[in-house]
Amino acid sequence: MNMAATTPLNTPFSFRAYGRTELAQAYCPQLSPGAAWQKLSTWINLYPGLSERLKAIGYSPRQRVFTPRQVAMIVEALGEP
Repeated sequence: MNMAATTPLNTPFSFRAYGRTELAQAYCPQLSPGAAWQKLSTWINLYPGLSERLKAIGYSPRQRVFTPRQVAMIVEALGEP
């Protein structure tokens, strides 16, 4: 049985709604959910213009779920997890 075909690393990335820690852990699977979110939040704030573009389409730092459109914008900026 080939286990490599069933690992998350081999599945294509899906542009769907993600919880913020769910998306953060896709980028930083080795970190705890809280630490992964802090790192992703920092990357969003440091990437030139990303935070502003996200806010322009309705993002709020208090929201718990990224919309598919917000996920696409993050992936466009940071690359696929």
